Amino acid sequence: MVVSLIVHGPPRGKGRPRFTRTGRVFTDAKTAEYEGRVKRAGIDAMAGREPLLEPCWVKVTAYLPVAKSLPKKERARRFSGERRPCQLPDLDNIAKAVLDGLNGVVFLDDRQVCAIASQKFYGEPPRVEVSVGCCGGEKNDRSE
Repeated sequence: MVVSLIVHGPPRGKGRPRFTRTGRVFTDAKTAEYEGRVKRAGIDAMAGREPLLEPCWVKVTAYLPVAKSLPKKERARRFSGERRPCQLPDLDNIAKAVLDGLNGVVFLDDRQVCAIASQKFYGEPPRVEVSVGCCGGEKNDRSE
């Protein structure tokens, strides 16, 4: 089984953990909002099915917006893939936000992910496309 979903809007990376004066750790509001959008997209994609129990792979493709102020030629280069984004958010942080948002929805825990592929492109509309599938084999041994 492969689960596919789209998170609409500009990709957002996982923010750094924040600390209160008492030492409590929390996720910043923008990251929490983005992870909530990922979770809602995952819930829609699962259509009432239970989370995967098997080891799984994840493919994350992020499409970043192109500045409207750029010349048409440069915009065309970026949309064609000739120019790829080397800007924030970092690709690994986008993947972390996606995995954390899908915890308990598409898979029970992101520790089940045994393979991940991720890429950044320019694209309209800005979005993140995610696919999750089973790696095959037996279900995870949760006794460890």
